[in-house]
Amino acid sequence: MPGPLSHIRVLDLSRVLAAPWTGQNLADLGAEVIKVERPVKGDDSRAFGPPWLKDRTGRDTAESAYFAAANRGKKSITLDLSKPEGQQIVRDLAARSDVLLENYKFGDLARYGLGYDDLKKINPRLIYCSVTGFGQTGPYRERPGYDFMIQGMGGLMSITGERDDLPGGGPQRVGVPIVDMMTGMYASIAVCAAIAHRAETGVGQQLDLALLDTQVAFLSNQAMNYLSTGEVPDRIGNAHPNIVPYQTFKTADGNIILACGNDNLFSKFCEVAGCQELTADPRFATNAKRVENRAAISELLAAIFQKRTTRDWVASLEAAGVANGPINNIEQVFAEPQVIARGMRIDLPHPTAGTVPLVASPMRFSATPLEHKVPPPTLGQHTDEILRDVLGKDTAAIAKLRESRIV
Repeated sequence: MPGPLSHIRVLDLSRVLAAPWTGQNLADLGAEVIKVERPVKGDDSRAFGPPWLKDRTGRDTAESAYFAAANRGKKSITLDLSKPEGQQIVRDLAARSDVLLENYKFGDLARYGLGYDDLKKINPRLIYCSVTGFGQTGPYRERPGYDFMIQGMGGLMSITGERDDLPGGGPQRVGVPIVDMMTGMYASIAVCAAIAHRAETGVGQQLDLALLDTQVAFLSNQAMNYLSTGEVPDRIGNAHPNIVPYQTFKTADGNIILACGNDNLFSKFCEVAGCQELTADPRFATNAKRVENRAAISELLAAIFQKRTTRDWVASLEAAGVANGPINNIEQVFAEPQVIARGMRIDLPHPTAGTVPLVASPMRFSATPLEHKVPPPTLGQHTDEILRDVLGKDTAAIAKLRESRIV
């Protein structure tokens, strides 16, 4: 069964993570994604190693794990965009594509005649998705933008990390490049919406996605806490700003997360923990009161949790219907029975590694189930195929492009 976007061709001029994450999402959904890379070096993230993919003998290949994380399902063509012949090939591919993804700095592609205003003249149906640090407008539009700096600039690090007055306190970045990936997700939604709009109108458009906009948008409840009160949220470690208890606790042999999202769950927890008297204490009877008295209840619960092991707590709380879970490392994540049952690890054949382990898309469709068949490409792996099958170039024309180092 073809994927829901199997009728769509995507021209992916992006590199590293934010926009490539969009391209991978669209490839997972069945789109044909043609990734344009620089000759010789390719996408910058090809050099983001170690670690590297391993071959069948356990030796390192030249393929970085980082690149593999964001480029499955794509075909790779190498093009020198600094040369007119390379620019023309991009125009020819854009004329035959539905979507173009790019994350060049503001105005860079326009210098090559590859901006949206240039390409819409040859393909009015083209959906041109631009992903930058700060967007196509505003005083910062020409600045480069990277995930780490946007996590800080956009407020995320001010609410992430332990309190300043505790050991290890201070601002922390999230352990994955969350701004890049969230921007890629928003871009994926925008592309799908633009495809739906084009189906009704026949007209394409430019999409303007910015890392900073995305970061501000997913401040979510913390942004609303500030906008509603004028009070700036602080770092509170693993605690929740609006719900108590909704945090981590040390057990006799590890750590556990307790998530009592309402008063009923708190009451159930107290039954399991043998501290029903807390539900009658006016300081803790409601969530609002527990938030006001966070320090007092946290101290009481910390002593209770240290009396039993993580496994014991997880089993008892799960049986009572109280949301909880262990704090797994990555190895333990992929050993979780639920993760295994959902097929979140996949292994695909790879031209140099033999097979490559990958993380599956979390999207599930009943009528158009996703199929992962194409591994992350080696550099320029599909150059001849694309030039021949998409653009109709013969063997002699392709050889001439190679000789002149256009591809």
